[in-house]
Parts: sequence; structure tokens; C-alpha cells
Amino acid sequence: MMLFAGIETPIGLAALAGGVILGLLLARWREKCARSALAQQEQQILQNARREAEAITREARLAATEEAMKLRQENEQALAARRREVSEAEQRLAQREALLAQQLKAALEREAALETQKQECQRKAEILAQQQEDLAALMKQQRERLESLCHLSAEAARAELLREVEAETAHEAAALARRILEEARHTADEKARFIVSLAIQRYSGSLTFESTTATIALPGEEIKGRIIGREGRNIRAFENATGVTVLIDDTPNAVVLSGFDPVRREIAREAMQRLIQDGRIHPTRIEEVVAKVTQEMDETIYRYGEQAALRAGVNSLHPEILKVLGRLHFRHSFSQNILEHSVEVAHLAGLMAGELGVDVALSKRAGLLHDIGKAVSHEVEGAHALVGAELIKRHGEPEVVVKAVAAHHGDVEVDGPISAILAAADAISASRPGARIETMTTYLKRVEDLERIGRSFPGVDKCFAVQAGRELRVLVQPERVDDAQALVLARNIARQIEEELQYPGQIKVVVLRETRCVELAK
Repeated sequence: MMLFAGIETPIGLAALAGGVILGLLLARWREKCARSALAQQEQQILQNARREAEAITREARLAATEEAMKLRQENEQALAARRREVSEAEQRLAQREALLAQQLKAALEREAALETQKQECQRKAEILAQQQEDLAALMKQQRERLESLCHLSAEAARAELLREVEAETAHEAAALARRILEEARHTADEKARFIVSLAIQRYSGSLTFESTTATIALPGEEIKGRIIGREGRNIRAFENATGVTVLIDDTPNAVVLSGFDPVRREIAREAMQRLIQDGRIHPTRIEEVVAKVTQEMDETIYRYGEQAALRAGVNSLHPEILKVLGRLHFRHSFSQNILEHSVEVAHLAGLMAGELGVDVALSKRAGLLHDIGKAVSHEVEGAHALVGAELIKRHGEPEVVVKAVAAHHGDVEVDGPISAILAAADAISASRPGARIETMTTYLKRVEDLERIGRSFPGVDKCFAVQAGRELRVLVQPERVDDAQALVLARNIARQIEEELQYPGQIKVVVLRETRCVELAK
């Protein structure tokens, strides 16, 4: 047992040693294989790196080549453009030099021509001076000869000649001035009559006689008690809300509204009619109806102003002016509606301005706005022409329109043709037949006053007011009034009519002097 153990121990050791040696060899072989694989891997990485580097180098070289070619092309293009600019500049410079050379040559030629003309002028001046000396000597000889023949000095002869020329010239100037004045007066009268008649003929405005009545028709007498209310509270509420006075008298089925402001009177009339139709009449209802009618009336007034401006052909009016202009629809003068009168004056002024060559638009504008002061004259102190001019001036109207409105009744001096045209158009619209209505009493009183004024002058035989009081014909006694006195008499009668009477338009005074010669044949 021990023997086998001794034998096994060396064999085991040898086997162990061989195993160790074999393991070492195997480890060295593995390490060598690993090193070989690592070397191959490193070689592969280096080859890949070289290939990538070569590729990058090729790409960089290509990019650089392309960039260089691009830069070379750009430089060549820039150089070509610069060469073209230089060539064009050289051409312009050459042309300018050629032009300067031509101008210099022309200047030298003009200078030479001027020098020649100067020499010629000097030569002619010397010849003229010599001729003047010869002429002066000749005139002196002639003057001495004339003085010796007529025994007058030169100063005396000149004075005598000037006196004769002055007298003859003064006579011719007076005759010429008289002829020019007569022709101008005749031409002006004919032109004025033609323009006025043409304007009236071309404007065929309708005659309107609308008026806002203050009388309200009632369906029955029992409604009066409801209007008055218990202890008069309804009528007091109505008067406080509208500002007008309600008159309930013995007139059957009617009440009368009395108020100075026509717009308030119209609001009261409309509100009263609505209350009567509704049947509910009490203070609260009265205030509601009056407030609603007032609001509607403001819109209606503005619409009236717009329509009037449209019919007159006037544009770009301020809204406040349109509001005030629309209020003229409710105002009347001798039963003539003032808004309709304003539109008519605008048309007449435009027609006359067109014939005279004056601004038609401004003339129409002045005609439409000339009576706008009447809409606020009861609120502002002063003449309606001045009040209206101040109103439109505050809202930016042209100065020529403001002056024309202020001067159309003579409150200020007439300034410019538009002012004169406006005054004439206003007079035409107010005085044409049918435009205004007067009461019979007023008409008869004016006719009587006209005839009374005419008969009050000495030498007057008879007086007749004709053409509805627009003309006064005066027959004088021929033995007491001659032709010259008849002219003075007509002027004095017209002046006294202007001082004593109030009338629309104008009145013509015609003085007739007749000489009758009667002889009997036997």
C-alpha cells in the first residue's frame, strides 16, 4: 500500500507538472492568439482610418477646388462689371469732353459775333450822334426863322399850342365820358333785366302756401273736459311739457294752441292729436307722448334740412346747420314757407351767378343759408341776417358766404358779387306774384298810403296804385311841373315811400306828364 503510494506520488507530481506546463503553454498560445487578433483589429482600424482620412481629404480637396472655381468666377464677373463701368465712364467722359469742346467753340463764335456787333453799334452810335447834332443845328435854324417870321418866342408858341391842345382834349374827353356813361348805363340796365328775367323764367318753382295751424279739431265737445282734467291738471301738465298755451273757448269742436316758437307749437299740435286719438289723457301719458313727439320732431327737422340741401344742390353742410335749417320748415313770412323760400333763393342765385360768371356753388350755398338766422332769431338778440352769419361762421362756412348772408338785407355793406346776387335773388323770391299772402286789410291800407303819399306833393293831379301795389302812377299838371321837375318829383316820392311804408320787394314810381293841345276846325 505504501509502495503504491510512493509510486503514485512521483507520477502524480509529474502529471501535475505536465498539466501545469501544458496550462502555461495553453495560456501562452491563447495570449498569442489574443495578441494576434488585437494586432489584426488594430491593423483593420488603422486601414479604416486611413481610408476615411483619404475620403475626407478627397472631399475637402474637391470642396476647395469648387470654392476656388466659384471665387474665380465671381472675381472674373466682378472684374468684367468693373471693366464695363470703367468703359462706360470713359465713354461719358469722352462725350462730355466733346460737348465742352462744342460749347467752347460756340462760345468763342458768339464772343466774336458780339465783338463784331459791338463795333457796329459803336459805329452806328457815332453816326446817330452826328445826325442828332445836325438835327439840333437845323432845328435851331428853323426856330430862329419862325421866331423872326411870327414875332413869337419858342416858349410863347409852345404855351399857345398847349392851350389849344388842352381845350380840344378836354372837350373830346367830356364827350367821350358822357357817351361811355350812357352806353354803360344802357348796357347795364339791359343786362340786368335780361339776367333777372332769365333767372325767373328758368326757375319754375311751385307756389306753396302750407302753414302750421294752431287749431285742433275735436271729435266732440265732451273731449274738452278730458283735456282740461280734474281741476285743470291735464291742461297744466300739457302746457308745462310743451311750453305753449291751450285756449279752450266757445268754439265748437276745436281748441287753439298759442305759442311763439313754431317748433314747439308743432310738437304740441302733434301731441294733442295723438292724445285725442288715444283717448288716455292724464299727466303721465301727456309727458310720455310729448317726449316721444319731441324725439321724432328732432329727426324730422334734420330730415327737412337734408332734403332742402339736396333740392338746392348744396353739399357738405355741417350737421348742426342742417338741424337749424330744418326748423325753417315751421316758420312763415307773409304765409310764405321760409325753407321753401330759401331753396328758391338758392336756385335763383345759382342761375344768376351762372349768367354773370360767378361761383355757382357758393352762390347757391349763400342762397340756401341766407335766412337761417330766422330759426334762432327769437332766441338770440339781433337782426336775423347777422345772427345767421355768426351761426354759419362758427360751423366753418366760407368767408364769402358769411359776408353775403350778413349783407343780404343791408345790415352791413355789400362786399363782392355774391352778396349783390343774393340780395337780388331774395328780393325776386319775395316779390314775385303769389309768393306771399297778405291780409286784405293790410293790402288796402298799403294801397291807400301809396296814393296818399303821391297826392301830398304839389303839382300832382291824380295817383293810381296798380299791379297789386307794386307800381304807383302819378299824373301831374303839365303847366306846374316841367320835365326836369317830374324827374325830381319821382325821386322824392320814392324816397318818402321808403321812409314811411313797410312792404316786400320794391315799388316803382312812374310820373306821367302830358301836354294836350286842342284846336277846333270851323
